[in-house]
Amino acid sequence: MQRKQANINFGATILFVVFCLLFLILLFRLISIQMTGEILGVDLAARAQSLYEKEKVIEAKRGTIYTRNGDVIAEDTNSYKLVAILNKKVTKNKKKPMHVVNPELTAKKLAKLIDLEESEIHRILTKKTKKGVPFQVEFGKAGRDLSLQTKRNIEELRLPGITFIQDSQRFYPNGKFASHLVGYVEKKENSEDKTDAIGMLGIEKSLNEALTGQNGSFSYESDVWGDLLPNGKGLVKPAKNGQDVYLTIDKKIQTFLEDSLNKVDKKYTPEKIIAIVADPKTGEILAMAQRPSFHPKTKEGINESWHNEAIENSFEPGSTMKIFTLASAIEEGVFNSSGSFQSGSYKVTENSSPVKDHNGGRGWGTISYLEGVQRSSNVAFAKIVKEQLGFEVFKEYLSKFGFNQSTGIDLPNETSGKILYEWPLEKVTTGFGQGSAFTPIQQIQAATAIANDGSMMQPYVISKIIDTNKNEVVKKSKPKVVGNPISADTAKQTRDILGTVVTAEEGTGYNRYNIEGYEVAGKTGTAQIPDPKSGRYLKGHKNYIFSFLGMAPKDDPELIIYVAVQQPNIDLNTNGAEPVSEIFKPVMKSSLQYLNIEPSQKKKTQSSKTPDVTGMSVVDAQKRLEEEGFKPIVIGEGKKIITQVPDSTFNMLKGERVIIKGDGKLKMPDMSKWSLRDVLKVTKAANLKINTVGNGYLVKQNIKPGSKFIEGDYLIVELNNLSKPANQKIPYDEVLD
Repeated sequence: MQRKQANINFGATILFVVFCLLFLILLFRLISIQMTGEILGVDLAARAQSLYEKEKVIEAKRGTIYTRNGDVIAEDTNSYKLVAILNKKVTKNKKKPMHVVNPELTAKKLAKLIDLEESEIHRILTKKTKKGVPFQVEFGKAGRDLSLQTKRNIEELRLPGITFIQDSQRFYPNGKFASHLVGYVEKKENSEDKTDAIGMLGIEKSLNEALTGQNGSFSYESDVWGDLLPNGKGLVKPAKNGQDVYLTIDKKIQTFLEDSLNKVDKKYTPEKIIAIVADPKTGEILAMAQRPSFHPKTKEGINESWHNEAIENSFEPGSTMKIFTLASAIEEGVFNSSGSFQSGSYKVTENSSPVKDHNGGRGWGTISYLEGVQRSSNVAFAKIVKEQLGFEVFKEYLSKFGFNQSTGIDLPNETSGKILYEWPLEKVTTGFGQGSAFTPIQQIQAATAIANDGSMMQPYVISKIIDTNKNEVVKKSKPKVVGNPISADTAKQTRDILGTVVTAEEGTGYNRYNIEGYEVAGKTGTAQIPDPKSGRYLKGHKNYIFSFLGMAPKDDPELIIYVAVQQPNIDLNTNGAEPVSEIFKPVMKSSLQYLNIEPSQKKKTQSSKTPDVTGMSVVDAQKRLEEEGFKPIVIGEGKKIITQVPDSTFNMLKGERVIIKGDGKLKMPDMSKWSLRDVLKVTKAANLKINTVGNGYLVKQNIKPGSKFIEGDYLIVELNNLSKPANQKIPYDEVLD
């Protein structure tokens, strides 16, 4: 009995010791928790706060992009994200399930309303992870940015477990509207498994930080079930919305441009179209568009062209470059419009390849430099660069016009042109737009000096940026003069000469860029395209970049428009200038009328009797007729005039041709694009017999220009209506200008 009692006492002692040790451990743990406030490194206060204090995100709104007129180009709108609840624990009442109970049926019905295959939807709805069935799932791109109507259609299906989270999407109400300039937004997952809106091109990219706001939050105290406590404290941190951006783009003018590009793109299906409309007095870009383009909402077409061709791509401009060579020569006082030169072909050095005029190097005989500009003679401009300006002076003007650097326009990824200026041949070809490469925006900037009386304006597209949270302007752009390469007088003379490119019958822009009621000054361009495989230029009637750089009204330009069309699908009877003019003319005319620019007063037609120059020397006769405002055409090599047509009894319009015959051998003039009336003057003066084919203006003559003939010969001419270019037959080698 005593031994049994002893065993009991010993066991009790052991239990007492054990309990004492446990008590000491618990006491130590309690004191440790009280002193540190942590368990296994977890802050208990923070843990308690996380259980009883909830926080909701207040999403910031991305800034809106507007036109200069306040029309919305891009804005955030409400959208909805589709989610499916898979966890069965959310369902408290089996009669009213809150989770997906029938994945097959749910997938079948959803597939009819969202852009996702039924099998893929079923896979998502039956998804499992290492931890088991996820609480909820999403449906990727197909389930985001759903409209209110789509949301309602899905809700009408009453599918258990299918619900929505309110979201926002970027909305572009005008569709394809300056898409490469404006850019687009793409939603991307961040490191916290949340979605961020990121600008990918244009203004959306370059001003992404300014357009993106800062999310706010609303935190509150709750019970263990997540309900707001009656006396709980709430803390609101307001969201900061993104800043609003106003562009210089004019909605009306941009619409005119987009519509014209659509028509030409559909009619001619070219490889590319680039077009810019600018205000030369300020440098503001009023419209900018290209084809191929893309829809910023659907991204349709984005894979065809990622680049803003107007600022990110440089290419040989062709004859539009002659504008600035001409202006440089006038500024230096070396351009003589009445001076003459032999057209056709010109060798810069003994060993260099000859520079040829665009009609196969035939040229037009000895012509004036004014006619050389009008006919876009490469020889004329090669001689201007080498013999009149000089290589070093011309290079200085290239810099003055800004061709040696980018413009600094407020758009991303602008590139600069490349001036090839090592060899003599490269130097003269740069003068007429070959070899060296420049961007369209560089040409626009340089052209502002011509249009704006010598002051060259930096182009820009951002008018102002407004912080809507503070209702204050944080940035406001102002016109900036970036150079004065020429004087106001030179600018005026250049515009006047460029005006004759459009109005003179010899002009490459004649009957294509004339706008009724407005005088246009400008220059055509036909640039060759290098073949990346062979390193040579592409061959073929359509393998060029056809362009026009023009301004109006000529005497005080309000608008500059540059249009380039690459490789349009045209037949041999269609000139490459046609698709260009079908953009330039309607856009310029509609824009001038929209801006309330008054048409110029029609000048009264001036006419007078033709002076009698028979018996005069050829030189004096030419001078007398030119002084009276007529255009003398000499068909004889002698020194004395023996015949003139019409004679002094006729009243003639200023600018009309007067045929004068010398007393020497007869030589045939180039009568390309002459009216039948003028052709008959030649046949009368030279006593020729004539056969005509067709009606309109001369496109072909059997006696070649510059060749000799005798009285009584037959002259056979083919005529066509140049106002209907689809039927116009122009030899392949006469297309280039």
